[in-house]
Amino acid sequence: MKISFSAADEAFRQEVADWLADNLCGEFEALRFRGGPGDEHMFPEARKAWERTLAQGGWTCVGWAPEHGGRGLSMTRQVIFHEEYARAGGPGRMGHIGEGLAGPTIATFGSAEQQRTFLPGIVSGTQFWCQGYSEPGAGSDLANVRTRAVLDEASGTWRINGQKVWTSLAHESDWCFVIARTEVGSVGHRGLSFLLVPMAQPGVSVRPIEQLTGTSEFNEVFFDDAQTAAAHIVGQPGEGWKIAMALLGLERGVSTLGQQMQFQNELNDIIGIAKTNGAASDPVLRQRLADAWIGLRVMRYNSLRMLSGSHDGALRKEATIYKLNWATWHANLGKLAMDVLGAEAELLESGPYQLGRLQSMYLFSRSDPIYGGTNEIQRNIIAERALGMPKEPRARA
Repeated sequence: MKISFSAADEAFRQEVADWLADNLCGEFEALRFRGGPGDEHMFPEARKAWERTLAQGGWTCVGWAPEHGGRGLSMTRQVIFHEEYARAGGPGRMGHIGEGLAGPTIATFGSAEQQRTFLPGIVSGTQFWCQGYSEPGAGSDLANVRTRAVLDEASGTWRINGQKVWTSLAHESDWCFVIARTEVGSVGHRGLSFLLVPMAQPGVSVRPIEQLTGTSEFNEVFFDDAQTAAAHIVGQPGEGWKIAMALLGLERGVSTLGQQMQFQNELNDIIGIAKTNGAASDPVLRQRLADAWIGLRVMRYNSLRMLSGSHDGALRKEATIYKLNWATWHANLGKLAMDVLGAEAELLESGPYQLGRLQSMYLFSRSDPIYGGTNEIQRNIIAERALGMPKEPRARA
């Protein structure tokens, strides 16, 4: 496991830090530490402009192969970039779904024409994506999707009908990758396909889901005879499950170290408040702060271990524990933040829904053990895929 960096890597780290210091200022100063989980509704247009600035500096898609428009950075330097981005307070990436999920999937499974069509817009920070996976009856159980797509050979289009839910930033996106059932009568993971669907069309309706915080970065998306070109299927019909599972593996990649730097920023804020308001003198809170720091270090070392896999970039089995680990840790950090704030945690900053940063973090962290696969589902994945234990019994159809 690599836990240190070479002199050349540290020089690269300084290059990243210097560029961010020179560019994350002026019109973008207000974006520092904004737009992350629970705050994704903030400054969408300014964050899109920031994506274009990143692209002009060559800081989008840094791990992509050069033939796809990326820098082809090593795993180590990708980690450094994500760490420094978070350390500098880089805003939540509007292009995250395209750069981290859609683009690599198209690069791996898509046709040459799909790569020419879609990858340049992601690299340039001008094309934004959302993820059409979850449905009202298919959250963690993705194989239960009911959205259907039928190929209309006369018009050369797929016609899509169904509903997706919890679709982050669908209202800001140009394209959505959709898992749909394309084989009549199919059940489970069979008969699914992976489609690329334009959002700006009459057959697509986006309905915001307003949360208790008054924000609505999540959406319901309805497809009513929505269309996409016949050529906009990734892989072959029926290969959607295989492609979807490969895509989910990308969520355990190098950006995890950047996520942990964001966690470190939050923990630093909490520790600073505890020292200021006297909460650090409480031995129980002091121990919880120490436990949080220890947990974050353990998380980092496990991430370095899981990223130290084979040279083909494949992740190790240790990656299966990551979602369960960080979701549980972060949910506990949210509770710790409110306990450190004490009575102040119950006060709004100015008016309705004017939550402080840690208040927003606390509320959003309640969902951490649910989205992206519940903690219960994660434990099944660890047991079955990593440990090789017998699969959970299922009722026969």
